[in-house]
Amino acid sequence: MKKSELGSNILKNAVIQVAGMMEIAARTAPKSRGEDFVRVEIITGRKLKDLAKAMLRFGREKKKQNFDRDSKNVQDSYAAVLIGIKDATALALDCGACGYPDCAAFKKVKKHDGDFKGPICSYRLLDLGIALGSAVKTAQMFNVDNRIMYRIGVAARWCGMVDWDYVMGIPLAATGKNIFFDRELKQKAGKNVKKA
Repeated sequence: MKKSELGSNILKNAVIQVAGMMEIAARTAPKSRGEDFVRVEIITGRKLKDLAKAMLRFGREKKKQNFDRDSKNVQDSYAAVLIGIKDATALALDCGACGYPDCAAFKKVKKHDGDFKGPICSYRLLDLGIALGSAVKTAQMFNVDNRIMYRIGVAARWCGMVDWDYVMGIPLAATGKNIFFDRELKQKAGKNVKKA
């Protein structure tokens, strides 16, 4: 094995270990009334490449923008952490934040299944947000580049990788420059810079 390959493998394994710590952070994040509907899965290797391909196919078939750009980010990542919720019940506070007058009315609504399945109790979505925040905070603590991506979750549901109601994806990389936030395509002459 070449020295550069060894270094690359060590880096990749370290990032995957951080993904495991992110899963712990999401799992142990506080949840409304202590009821846990959060799901977490770490995607690596062949499955990660399949996810990138699914994102590309979804974007093309559905004619939706930027799936190609985000697919490239996933392709260039060492891992991705999927965090979502499944079968979340209403919290029974009758707060109306979901758009329905009370939880009884919310429970009677037929679920719509589009990019995600909803409606979902607002408190359960807050639980998901806290889990996502806990996970990316953990990645940041270890200096692993990351970004929460809606398109990863859409493609993961669409291709049957997960059957959760709502899911976001966090791709992970460790390079000299964060690949998730500087996504401009520049021509060689340095002119005509355009956003990817």
